[in-house]
Formats: sequence, C-alpha cells, structure tokens
Amino acid sequence: MASGSDPGSFSSFSKCVTKHLNLSYHVDFERRVLKAKVALTVEVLEDHFSSLTLDTRDLKISAVTANGQEATFAMGTKHSFKGTPLEITLPFSLSRGQHVIVEVSYETAPTASALQWLTAEQTAGKTHPYLFSQCQANHCRSMVPCQDTPSVKHTYYAQVSVPKELVAVMSAVRDGQEPDPQDSSRIIYRFRQPVPMPSYLIAIVVGALESREIGPRSRVWSEREYVDKAAFEFSETETMLKTAEELAGPYVWGQYDILVLPPSFPYGGMENPCLTFATPTLLVRTQRQVSVIAHEISHSWTGNLVTNKTWEHFWLNEGHTVYLERMIGRSMESEQYRQFKAMGGWKDLQDSVRTYLTKNPLTNLVPNLHEVDPDDAFSSVPYEKGFALLYHLEELMGGPEVFMGFVKSYIQLFAYNSVTTEEWKNYLFTYFKDKVDILNKVDWNAWMHTPGMPPVKPQYDTTLADACIALCKKWVMATEQDLGGFTESDVKTLSSHQLIEFLSLLLQEKAMEATVGTLLAFLNTHLPPPSRWLRLCVRSKWEDAVALALKMATEQGRMKFTRPLFREVYNFEKYREEAVRTFQTHRAAMHPVTSGLTGKDLKVDPSQSTSL
Repeated sequence: MASGSDPGSFSSFSKCVTKHLNLSYHVDFERRVLKAKVALTVEVLEDHFSSLTLDTRDLKISAVTANGQEATFAMGTKHSFKGTPLEITLPFSLSRGQHVIVEVSYETAPTASALQWLTAEQTAGKTHPYLFSQCQANHCRSMVPCQDTPSVKHTYYAQVSVPKELVAVMSAVRDGQEPDPQDSSRIIYRFRQPVPMPSYLIAIVVGALESREIGPRSRVWSEREYVDKAAFEFSETETMLKTAEELAGPYVWGQYDILVLPPSFPYGGMENPCLTFATPTLLVRTQRQVSVIAHEISHSWTGNLVTNKTWEHFWLNEGHTVYLERMIGRSMESEQYRQFKAMGGWKDLQDSVRTYLTKNPLTNLVPNLHEVDPDDAFSSVPYEKGFALLYHLEELMGGPEVFMGFVKSYIQLFAYNSVTTEEWKNYLFTYFKDKVDILNKVDWNAWMHTPGMPPVKPQYDTTLADACIALCKKWVMATEQDLGGFTESDVKTLSSHQLIEFLSLLLQEKAMEATVGTLLAFLNTHLPPPSRWLRLCVRSKWEDAVALALKMATEQGRMKFTRPLFREVYNFEKYREEAVRTFQTHRAAMHPVTSGLTGKDLKVDPSQSTSL
C-alpha cells in the first residue's frame, strides 16, 4: 500500500489533512434525514494545491464553498462499499502550510449506513422516536463528507437541532443548549471535542434520554426505563478509570459517560470519546459486563489516543485494548482471573478461525484489505490473535510489569497520532534494545501475515478453568447410567465467566453422546439462555431450542450473539429455511451492519425482498 493512502478511503491524505470540523445538524425524524452543513478546516501539504477529494456515501450535496467563495464539485463513480468520492475544485491555489475552510451543505439519505432510526414502538418508552449512529469502520461518510480514514485526526464542534422533548448527546463534551431561533418547537444542543480523533469516532444519539451521575467525571445515559438500573450496574466505572490511569497514564478526554442504547445496537460497546455506547444486554451484574466496560475504557488510550493508521492494522487498536483490559482485570481481581480470560479469548479465536476457514487471509493479523469491506473482516482475530502476540512478547521480555512499561511508553510516544504495525514493531525493538536477539527469533511473518491460529500457543494458568474442564469431560463422556449424578451444584458454584467457559468447551466438542438431550434439559432448568448455551442446544439438534435461539437472535441486535445464533440454526438443515425466513421478517428492524453481515452468513441476496 502506498504511503499516504488507505484502501478504504478515496481521500488522499498525502495532499491535505483535516484539522477541525464544525458540524450543524437538523434532525428530521419524519423524513429520517439529517439536514446538515459541515465546515472542514483543511491544512495543505503540497504547493499548487487546488483540489481535494472527500469520502461520501449516499449524500445529497447542495453547495460547496472554500473560504466563503463558491467552489465547483462533482460526484465520482459509486463504489460498492466505499461510497462515492466528492471531487472539489477550489477557486484559487494554495501553498504548503496554508489552510482553507471548505464548507459543504448536504442531506443524508434515509438509508445512511451510519444511522439507525427507531420508531417510538422500537424504544423502551414507546412514546418518542430515537436515533443513534455507528461510524466504525467506514460509515462516517454517510453522515459527514470527510476524510473518512483513521489516518486523519481532527477536533470537532457541533450544534444539533432536535424536537424540544428530546435530548441530543455526542462523542464530545456538552457545551450548553438554547432554543432554536428558527423553530420554537425545537432546541439546539452544542458540543465540542478539543482532542484530535479520527472520523469513525464521531457519534450522535437523539432520544428521550435521562442521565444519572455515577462518578466525579461520569454520567450514565439511557431512556428513563433503564437509567436507574444502568447507574447501578456501572457504578464501578470510576474505579476502572483510576486503575487504567495507573497503568497507561492520564485520561485526556475529560468526561467519561456511558450511554445504554436500544437492543438493536450491533456491538457490545463502542469506544466513542466522552460517551461510550453500551448494549442493554450488559444490564445484568456479571463479571462479563465489567469486562466490556473495562475494554471500552481501555480504548481511551489504545484506539482513541493511539490509532491504527488503516483498518489493515486494526489489531493495534484491539490487541492492545484487550491486553490493557485484562491488565485492569488483573489489578482489580487477580492474575488468575487474567489468565482465565485469556484462555476464553483463545477459544473465541479458534471459533473465528473455524468460521472463516483456516486458510482465509482475513485471519491474518495484518490482512490485505484492498477491495475488502472492513466490516467483512470483523471477527475476534485482531482482538485475540493480537492479544496472544502481546502476551507471548510479555513472556519473552520479562513479565507483565516489564511489558506494561513498554505499552505505556508506546502510548506516550504515539499519543494523538495514527500508527502502522511497522512503526509499532520498530519501537518495540528500540524499547527492548538489550533483547533484540530474543525479538529476532520471533517468527514475525507467521504471526502477522499467515492465516489461521498463531504459531505459538501460550501456556495459560488453568486454575480457574480446571472446574470447567472437568465438568465438560464429565458431561461429554456421560452415559444413561450417569444422569443421576448431575446436580444443581455442578453449575451453581461456577462464576458467570466459568459458565461461559464451560459452554465454550462443550461447543468445541466434535460429537456429543446420545444422552445430550437429557443433559441439555437439565442445564435448561439451571441456566438462563445465553448465546453459547443456545448455540450448543441447536448444534446438538435439540429442536426445542430452535425457537429460543431465533427469539434471542432477533430480540437484540448485538452481532456477537445474533450472527452465531442465526448461523447455528441455518446449519441445522431441517430449520435452514426457518432461519432465512425469520431473518427476512426482522431484517428491516436490524442495524444496517447487522443486517448486511447476517445476510451474508445466510447467503441471502441483499436485493431479495422480505417475503420468501
């Protein structure tokens, strides 16, 4: 890949870079569009500069100016997933080092891939509509014409006009509100983000929101129906923030709020600065919920402060974030807890590699994404293969304290910048200059550029996993005569993480004994129906579980649950058509990313109608 380019972006950031955005949004729920204007402050990087290209997707551009003068513009050829380049010709020429303010007036499409518009009926309160955005990886261009690449970082200000009975929040510091002078039935909310960040972290939510204080720099936001429960569930946020600061350095973003979204949100969490998005599936007090918030807090350093330069280097964001998340767990719980979480992550990686097939180049730690939609590459590979590499290096370099010193130094050196794997590796060799001979023995090509599982399997401490392993073996090898030996205490003594690990182990079994139906029925009386449990039931051809699996797949939209559940039912040949039919019935209510990727899993033509 050429320097200064990104295979997922039309914008050439070797010619110019955006330094600041000033956004103005008018949220139109009736038409499901944002009527908008954005002023981009652009720094020129070459002489004789007179044109630039911005990323867009399905935007209706009405006018472009440069320093207040009319500029000519044209829309290029539409690409299947990159959208359409907006080619702008300035009415003057600029020299290297100069700045220009390019202002674009536009309107988003009702089908904008970054936005999900919910009817009142789809919300908890059933009274007001709701809007939320999800820009990662390359969807910001469907709500802002911009240099939509993680290579470019900028600050932003925004003002958002919404109906006065609703509240707007963004991935920025709240900066006041006032009546809309153009419409007395509306209110304008203002925001400012003074820390440079990539476009994929711009986020907006509009709904009947309330908030509660949960710490000296934190509030939790949600609809009224969830807000008190959310405040209770996320009460440990400040403790996690302080622990992360002790490990990684000062938190630079000011506010750290959490927003609990409606069920269709496609991820467990999203690390939008100042406003972490969280799935409502976390509103159950478990260690797993704590892990998700620790993960999103960690992104404040690895991902938001130091960012992958392109999505080919996504592991730099996620591998380091998982590493820091587990170091927070180590500080708050124990080293055994960190080891146990790492074991679970290894199984998630095995599952992803099996799903993609072992030789699929998307299981490379650093994949080639030329003409590949970054959404199609989303899996646990950058998270868990990345963590496995960092853990392996930790063992080679002298342990967690020694290696965390490197991670903190890496964050300090590259703060406010975007980096490549090569830059990370060069600094690794510089920081551990006395151990270069050990680093040279690492099979870097096998780790970075070879598909499948890593070349080295870490030897994790199995203390917390031993009970899960023993119970799994007991169940897999059970005969009819053994059924009386299973009691409620078998599962009641396990933590939520151990239950998940136990179910993960069962899912890895190639074949189950004929008694599996009876065993599953026993489990059904003692376990809630989490995703892994239902996947195990369906994979074991327990027909009573199919309806429950499809119910869970459609009642919430977290892709970590929805996609595997649909895949399991689809692979149960007797119910394949029912899986497709259920998906077709519910796809219109799904987030665009969830709908697109689940459709690919089920081999459904995107143009196919919702009726079979």
